Amino acid sequence: AYTTDDVTVFWSTVPAQYLPLVLWLEADRMASLRIEKDTFNREREVVKEERRLRVENQPYGRLSELIYDQAFTIHPYKHTTIGSMKDLEAASVDDVREFYGTYYVPNNATLVIAGDFDMAQATELVTRHLGRVPKSERRIPRDLPKEPEKTQERRVVLQENWPLPVVVVAYHVTFDGHPDSYPLHVASKILSDGQSSRIYRKLVYDTGLALSAFGGGNIIEHPSLFFAVAIVQAGQSVDEAEKALIAELDRLRNEPVADRELQRARNQLARDYVIGRESNRQKAQQLAHAAVIHRDAATADGEFDLFMNVGADDVQRVARAYFRPENRLVLRVMPARAPGEGRQP
Repeated sequence: AYTTDDVTVFWSTVPAQYLPLVLWLEADRMASLRIEKDTFNREREVVKEERRLRVENQPYGRLSELIYDQAFTIHPYKHTTIGSMKDLEAASVDDVREFYGTYYVPNNATLVIAGDFDMAQATELVTRHLGRVPKSERRIPRDLPKEPEKTQERRVVLQENWPLPVVVVAYHVTFDGHPDSYPLHVASKILSDGQSSRIYRKLVYDTGLALSAFGGGNIIEHPSLFFAVAIVQAGQSVDEAEKALIAELDRLRNEPVADRELQRARNQLARDYVIGRESNRQKAQQLAHAAVIHRDAATADGEFDLFMNVGADDVQRVARAYFRPENRLVLRVMPARAPGEGRQP
């Protein structure tokens, strides 16, 4: 199982003859899950340790938290999926039971089966096992607060116990499945996919301003962010690193992408598209994503042509639409000073 900003997914990979068993197990989990206090406390400690491992004990592990906390004001994307230690401590077993009873119900679930199965038999099995689970009579909340449109650049300086400064330039962009999302994916490949990308080449290889540079579009169910990050090399200027990041983003606005660069981005997307559909599990995940996020399972296959047909003019158009100064967050995270140290240069 896993949870993202938008969905929680339970998955199983089993031999075809065990389809009746796995459907029975899923129905039992949905209808009869018991959430006891001892189990809740034990699992909460597991999640807290996961947070320590993935976030708090990793260099720059809180970066994503800081970006989204500063970029959003009222939308839930302001808060990370795992939550803070304060969130975890405040949660109660009653909160979990209420949440489960609201969202983990048949009328809020999408089931996908991929692999070797007979359609008629599978339909009968789903009806027999999951059809007996009563739907919830509760209202399932759908009305999330809409993030206000940005009208002025936001600049923030924070301090963290990190060895090197970090500069982030982030823009609010549209949602997954919007026509602009496809050229934004292409722009993401051009700007920040790997060591041959524009941002990495400019800031790491050409200028030596950054130890590392990365970013891209986090294009999900609701409007989210397109961002570029530089971990500034020791002794280099934070101001110059910021200017270099913005210059590369502005370059997409001001200059059409070269044919060779555009084709490389398309090739990378085609590779990702194919690799992401190799196993039955991956096929099921893509179908579920299309059905839940796009409200249209057909987009699981239909998006390939949309990516391949993105042109240089499309990339420049979305860059001009979203990479605007008034739509921008500039976040600097500076190393915190230890007691007795002098001023931060």
